[in-house]
Amino acid sequence: MITEPRIINIGAPLFADALAAQGATVLHVDWQPPGGGDAGLVAALAKLERPEVEAANQAAIERLLAARPVLIGMGIAGEVIPGMTSTTVLHAGPPIQWAQMSGPLRGAVIGGLLYEGLAQSEEEAAALAASGEIHFAPCHEHSAVGPMAGVVTASMPVFIVENRAADNRAYATVNEGLGKVLRYGAYAPEVIERLRWIGASFYPALREAIERSGGIDLQALIAQALHMGDECHNRNRAGTSLFIRAITPHLLAGSADRATVAQAFAFISGNDHFFLNLSMPAMKCSLDVAHNIPHSTLVTTMARNGTEFGIRVSGTGDRWFTGPAQQIRGLFFPGYSEADANPDIGDSAITETGGIGGFCMGNAPAIVGFVGGTAADALRYTLSMYDLTLAENPAFTLPALNFRGAPTGIDVRRVVESGVLPIINTGIAHREPGVGMVGAGLVHPPRACFEQALLALGAENLEPRTQNLEEEQRTKNRAQST
Repeated sequence: MITEPRIINIGAPLFADALAAQGATVLHVDWQPPGGGDAGLVAALAKLERPEVEAANQAAIERLLAARPVLIGMGIAGEVIPGMTSTTVLHAGPPIQWAQMSGPLRGAVIGGLLYEGLAQSEEEAAALAASGEIHFAPCHEHSAVGPMAGVVTASMPVFIVENRAADNRAYATVNEGLGKVLRYGAYAPEVIERLRWIGASFYPALREAIERSGGIDLQALIAQALHMGDECHNRNRAGTSLFIRAITPHLLAGSADRATVAQAFAFISGNDHFFLNLSMPAMKCSLDVAHNIPHSTLVTTMARNGTEFGIRVSGTGDRWFTGPAQQIRGLFFPGYSEADANPDIGDSAITETGGIGGFCMGNAPAIVGFVGGTAADALRYTLSMYDLTLAENPAFTLPALNFRGAPTGIDVRRVVESGVLPIINTGIAHREPGVGMVGAGLVHPPRACFEQALLALGAENLEPRTQNLEEEQRTKNRAQST
C-alpha cells in the first residue's frame, strides 16, 4: 500500500518550509550540533564529561540547595561589607573603570559621591571619579549585590543576609523604588534627599525591628511568594507584602516614634519592588557557598555593568568571563523607545542564577504586563531553563507546573551544548546619566561568556582534588567574618 510520506526534518528549517509548501507532512526538529559545531568547544565538552566534573557539580548543587538565607540585620556598608573604605564605590557587574562606564552607571556614581559629601556638584563628582582617587570594584567581589547600576558607598545602609547552613553573609542596599532613583542613574536633589531619609530615619527603625524579629527566613518568604504569583525579580508584590506582614509587629514594638513608623510603612507598601533587595542577597549568599569548587561547571554569578555582561563559574574561581551587554526587548514608558535604552545593567540577574526570577516566569504570568510577551511565552521560557540546569529546587516549587521544583544551577556545558541561553527579565535604564528608568523587558546573556568559560574549564588539569572542600569553605567563611 502506498501512503503519503511523513517527513522529519532535523536542523535547518529551510527544507521543512520547502516541503510544507508542496503539501508534505513535515515534523521539524530544531537541532544544531553541540557548541554550534565549533571544534574547540566540542573538544572541551568531551573533556568535561568526566567523573571529577560530575562529583564537583554534585557538591556544588548540594551546597546551593542546602542554603538557608535569613535576614539577620542591617548595618552601614563601610562597617560591615568586607574591604569597604571611605573612597570605595561598589558597582553592579564585572570590573569596570570610569572611562568605560555607561550613562546610568556614571549617574549613579555621581549620586553616590554627592551622597557621601565627597563632591558638592555634578562636575566635581565626575572629576573625582575620573581622578583615580576612587576605588571602583564589583559588588560581587565584596559579598554584595546591587540592582541596576548597583552603586554602594561607605555610609549607605545595607541589609545583612546570612546563610544559616554555612554562616556566610551577603549585603544589599535598600530598594528606592522605580523611576528617578539612584540605581537607575538619577542623582537629582530629590534622589539624594530620599537616600538621606533612608539613612537617617528609615534605617534605624527597620534595623531595630529586624533585630527584634530574631531573623526573617527569606527562603520561606520566597517560597511563599512563588506560590502567590511572584517570580522575585521584577514581580515582588507578594514578597513585599509578606515582608510587611513579618516585620509589622516588630516595627510597631520598637522605639521609633509614630510618625517615623508611619513613614516606614508608607515607603515599603508604596514600593512593590522593595523585596528585590532581599531576594538578591538571599540568592547571593546561597550561591557563594557553591563557588570555588575545582572542576565544577556551575555558574555562580551573572552580572552586568551596562557595558559588559559577566559570568563567574565555580570551577574557575573569581575569574570573570565577559561579553558585550545586550539590548533589552520590552515595554517602554510613554515618551521613550529603544533609542533611549541603555544596554543590560545590574546584579539582579543573581535571581536567575539562583533559579528564580526569569527562570520562574511561567509561574508568574502577570509579569508579562511589565516586561512584555505573553503568558505562553513565560511558560515556555521556564520550561526551557530545565534543559540548562543541574537540579530542581524542592524549596521553590511552582504551582503552575504542578509544584515542580524551580530549575536551578546553570551548567556551562548545557548552555554551550544546547545553544539555549538563560532568560533574564529586567528593568531598562535610560542611556543618559541622571534620567532614570524608562521601561522593562527580557534579555539573554551574550553567548561568548559561556563559551569562554567552557574553554577555560576544558583547559584546566582535571586531576582529582585531594583537599577537603568543606574545610576550605569553612576557612573562607571564617576569613570573611573577620
